[in-house]
Amino acid sequence: MTVLLVAVRDTLLVMTGRGGRWVAERHSPAGVRLTCVTTDPRHAERIYCGTASRGLWRSDDLGRSWTRLGATALHPRVTAVAVSATERGAGERGGSVVYAGTEPTSLYRSPDAGATWEARHALLALPSAPTWSFPPHPETSHVRWIAPDPLVPERIFVAIEAGALVTSTDAGLTWTDRRPDGPYDTHTLVVHPRAAGRLYSAAGDGYFESTTSGVSWDRREDGLRHRYAYGLAVEPDDPDTVLISTARSAVSAHDAARAESWVYRRTSGEAWRVVTRGLPEAAGTTISSLVADPHDPGVVYAANNRGVYRSADMGESWERLPIEWAAEYERERVAGVAVASAGAL
Repeated sequence: MTVLLVAVRDTLLVMTGRGGRWVAERHSPAGVRLTCVTTDPRHAERIYCGTASRGLWRSDDLGRSWTRLGATALHPRVTAVAVSATERGAGERGGSVVYAGTEPTSLYRSPDAGATWEARHALLALPSAPTWSFPPHPETSHVRWIAPDPLVPERIFVAIEAGALVTSTDAGLTWTDRRPDGPYDTHTLVVHPRAAGRLYSAAGDGYFESTTSGVSWDRREDGLRHRYAYGLAVEPDDPDTVLISTARSAVSAHDAARAESWVYRRTSGEAWRVVTRGLPEAAGTTISSLVADPHDPGVVYAANNRGVYRSADMGESWERLPIEWAAEYERERVAGVAVASAGAL
């Protein structure tokens, strides 16, 4: 059984697939717009959702009931959330360590699955911090993505929209600032779960890879004709096979009325190429959020305003999942996708 999560508008779709049949339940954690979603590798049915105005929420039963976390500790606009697979938190057996990012830019860490929070103020002392600015609201910025290293405890990577991709090796107590050859406007960052040091960044300023845990970066754009990159998925068994979603600009990526987007695929020794079989046409399609299934090699999901799509061959071909897709979703971009932990399968 597969449990796929798709956040769109104020709704979390909890999609359960078994033997080619899919059932979708709709849940609304807070009754307001969702901004991000993730799962917990320690708990099969635990979900975290960030919202645009009512903070961070957790469900321990795949969305059937919800609890607000850190109501007095976190900013009400939570823009990114992640759970560390390697850090051991509080309690006799060690609980889940959760990171939350907000707008205005701040980072928080919880050692106990969201019960208590500590602000990581050193992030805002970085030399580049005064330059961070989100173009639609230039007076502010926000944490766009948090990626704990799945192989190295306490190493985390944080993307600020817009202005920096920064690194901490001590769970956010101290930081290394952005690299001059690195991405400026990362939307999605993947740290490969098996290939040590391999990082992948889909950014507004293009596509980047690192083999040195972010110490140095290379642009990998041969064949890439549309360089506003957003969604990203990497094959867990093959660090050289990558999918990204792209557009010409932020407007054509996210505005359904003017949308035009593409999905590209690349593997070792090849240039990027557009993949289309089974996906909706580029015109009118908002940029896809992507996620690789960590439990099923070659399986990847894409979600956009046209629906949710599954590929069993790492993006070569796709099929639209047979679930009801509300008409109002066709005017939206997807806020996030995630696959539930192995214990839920």
